[in-house]
Amino acid sequence: MHVGTLLVEIAIPDSDSLKDKRQVVKSLLDSIRRKYNVSAAEVDQNDIWRRAGLGFAVVSNNTVLVGETFDKVVKEIDSEYRCELLHREQEIF
Repeated sequence: MHVGTLLVEIAIPDSDSLKDKRQVVKSLLDSIRRKYNVSAAEVDQNDIWRRAGLGFAVVSNNTVLVGETFDKVVKEIDSEYRCELLHREQEIF
């Protein structure tokens, strides 16, 4: 069994309130959960309007599949016009 974790930091430049930020984060996390069957949550920078730290986890019997899933998640985040990917950190155990 292999467990992968992915931490991503994003900027949300057009966010003028926590409500704006939460709309973007919630829709992004819901979409990624649905499409890629990963666990996902906002894990850092909860009170900062224009930034968010997102965490993702995957369990699989194949390390390659974990890496490919995380690549797809990052690509999905990168394609979201309301946010900008700042940093990515992943580990597979």
